[in-house]
Amino acid sequence: MPPLPNRSPTPLKSARRSLAPPRRRTQAERTAETRLRILKAAANLIRRRGYARFRTAEVASEAGVSRGAQLHHFPTKDELVVATLEYVFEQAQIVSRRRAAAVNRPRDLIEAVIEDAKEFFFSQHFMVAIDIVLSTSTDQAVRKRVLDISRKARRPVEAAWAEALAASNVPPAVAADIVALTLGVVRGMALRTLWDNDPKWFEQLFELWRQMIKVFLESRQDRSRLR
Repeated sequence: MPPLPNRSPTPLKSARRSLAPPRRRTQAERTAETRLRILKAAANLIRRRGYARFRTAEVASEAGVSRGAQLHHFPTKDELVVATLEYVFEQAQIVSRRRAAAVNRPRDLIEAVIEDAKEFFFSQHFMVAIDIVLSTSTDQAVRKRVLDISRKARRPVEAAWAEALAASNVPPAVAADIVALTLGVVRGMALRTLWDNDPKWFEQLFELWRQMIKVFLESRQDRSRLR
């Protein structure tokens, strides 16, 4: 009778190999991660509580870092708030430009522009930016930085929506005007909330604006066909 084969399990090769140690993060990577955690924590606190109730002393706990680490990156409240606005506005710009690239019909685009603008201009962070700009106690240099951040973040968004609308056979100059006017309408309603916040009425106005743009674009197409 032939001998039975040896059925003892063969050790896996991977078990014989020593696992490579994880790559250690560089000092620059650790610094960037800490800074980002602080900015995200500050953004969350501002979003939840508003600017008036925002306390820098609570940011370190929210971020899970030491108070010393926070002060190392952002020694003053002004520096922290300005950096937080810059971070939030940059993230909003990325999202808005992706949305603009994903929609291709004029009707869908107008609705998308309005919804995107509402998300930004009705946000607590935009109101913080307005508060800083209008505050009589704010340092002029801080006010200028906030305005520069706003322009830097919003101009590419406006251009992206205008390009998307132009790609739907709307003349580029007309597309740019439509986007600029649409953003102006939404921004104006957002500022109106400071003394008269009526969401239901706002939605009616936005729908009216959608219809006006629809009629305008259709009339342009009709005139083009008659030529």
